[in-house]
Amino acid sequence: MRKINTTNFSIATRTTARDINRRIALNVIRERQPISRADLARHMKMTRGVVSVLVQELIVQELIYEGATGEAARGRKPTFLHVRTKDRLAIAVDIRFTKTYLMLCDFSGRQLGIEIYDTVFSVPDFTKDLARRVKKMLKGLGAGAVCEGIGVVVPGMVDQRTGRVLNAPALGWRGVDIRSKIAAATDLPVHVENSGRACALAQLWLEKAETAGQSFVYVSVSDGVGTGIVMNGELIRGRDHIAGEFGHMPIDLDGPRCMCGANGCWEAYTSNLATLARYFGWNLSQLSPKHMKEMEKNSFTVLDLISRARTGDAKALSAIRASGRFLGLGLATIVNIINPDAIYLAGEITNAWDLIEETVRSAMVERALTEAASRTPLRITPAQEYPRLRGAAALIAAPTFAAPRVA
Repeated sequence: MRKINTTNFSIATRTTARDINRRIALNVIRERQPISRADLARHMKMTRGVVSVLVQELIVQELIYEGATGEAARGRKPTFLHVRTKDRLAIAVDIRFTKTYLMLCDFSGRQLGIEIYDTVFSVPDFTKDLARRVKKMLKGLGAGAVCEGIGVVVPGMVDQRTGRVLNAPALGWRGVDIRSKIAAATDLPVHVENSGRACALAQLWLEKAETAGQSFVYVSVSDGVGTGIVMNGELIRGRDHIAGEFGHMPIDLDGPRCMCGANGCWEAYTSNLATLARYFGWNLSQLSPKHMKEMEKNSFTVLDLISRARTGDAKALSAIRASGRFLGLGLATIVNIINPDAIYLAGEITNAWDLIEETVRSAMVERALTEAASRTPLRITPAQEYPRLRGAAALIAAPTFAAPRVA
């Protein structure tokens, strides 16, 4: 049950019901395509005549198109409907401390091109370099193909309304307006979001109907720990755009210093850097961007550590399982606070899921308040699906399918 906000609302008009029904039809087509008008009418529990009007409006808006004709035992052969995606394109940008990932994709999330390069930390230089790469990637697009914007995800706190990076400790960006700078350099609309929330958005919008009404949390473990919360099908950002910053909840107030400046954050125990620090014997209290640069220079990653663990390196296995334990303790806290239907996990550490799942689960049992809560489903997103990039793309594609807000 949601209370009507009497200070921020839109009055329903004659066209409100049709707008809502049209958006419902668009989403049903997206999730069940190819689908005929008759099947769409049955699924929406509406007459074929009313559905045909909605479909025609969506065709005129160039949001859907008619595809192949099917077979019918009698009567008119059905024409199948599809959402128009292949010539509607988006640029997705995932900025991390070590690397920046740049992807061209269509509105279905299908990858058309990808580039990975060293992150540039100077904002003016970053903007200039990104604009050059974007223009090169878009060069030679086919006739009719249109790039509708750039989605950028950042490992830090972002005011999504203004595109301002409030604080990204690993990048050294605080109070930086990157949206207007990138937009000016590329002549394209730009949307900026926190990486964890972007992953949650991707799960919400680019997957099938099973996540549409769910309450779930998405946890991405990489250079840092990003989290995104979806409640009843809606991404939660919070008043000051810091909702879901579980990576900076304290595990131990006397613990190692996190790059955010506080001590004992969950991130300082579970990030890639923390995992590698255990293996190499670094002092966790001295975690810093300098160590991350050192790792990058030595080209030794968590994936390399996992490979060593699989070949019998007991020290590597111990380091990975220690991170798994801290991961489970943090997940239990999330379950106790949010009690989601499921938690989605992504990041390099999940490549060792068969090695750490039991450890993660044991830690959850230790801290979860009920037995049922400790059994909250944990679902792994494969790294090759690039969840952060898919989230960045969803920043551009999702508004097309979002429910209209009337109150």
